[in-house]
Amino acid sequence: AMAMALAEQGASIALVARDAAALEEVVQEIRAGGGVAEAFVADLTDEVSVDALQEAVLARFGKVHILINNAGMNLRKKIHEFTLTEWKQVTDTNLTSVFLMCRAFVPHMKGQGYGRIFNMTSIMAHVSLPERTAYSSTKAALLGLTKSLALELAPEGITVVGISPGPFLTEMNLPITQDAEKNAMFLSKIPVGRWGDPKEIGALAAYLCSDNAGFITGTDILIDGGWC
Repeated sequence: AMAMALAEQGASIALVARDAAALEEVVQEIRAGGGVAEAFVADLTDEVSVDALQEAVLARFGKVHILINNAGMNLRKKIHEFTLTEWKQVTDTNLTSVFLMCRAFVPHMKGQGYGRIFNMTSIMAHVSLPERTAYSSTKAALLGLTKSLALELAPEGITVVGISPGPFLTEMNLPITQDAEKNAMFLSKIPVGRWGDPKEIGALAAYLCSDNAGFITGTDILIDGGWC
């Protein structure tokens, strides 16, 4: 949804994930609307893969203005049920990937007088639920990264903002929406009484990339239907 919204505003889109087929679907959707998009297959938890991605993206587009750190996963388990490997899997995906991507692309964003970095945090960085220890830990850590990086990059005209979605109808939340009891529990916590539409996050990202949002940095925007 963010890729589509930014493409509609004229941005060229570098789409990154591990699933080539899923990437290609979005590429074709953007191109069908007259936009420019390219797919790049990469594992964002792997340093070598991110370095190769950096070279590939720059070779294709020449420069980068906007970085959206959107890779994420959630394992719902009691703390004593986690293996160290599982804990690291969540941490690497949700937090280390952001470090690797920022380290790779921030140097190329400097010197242009404009830049936007969005870190997809979560309401689970502000509140939590049982069996979310790994997820909440990584998302809360992202808030700290966002604040520090915003101060570091402010002189460059690069803003850094966290976006904290509440319950949205995304693939990661399918196990909840398909369970009537859990779905009802989630809806009971959302004052507006519905799940979020991903297009609403797309619209927010498009606004934050505009010149009108240049004074917004180092903060986290809750888009949660009033949950928090």
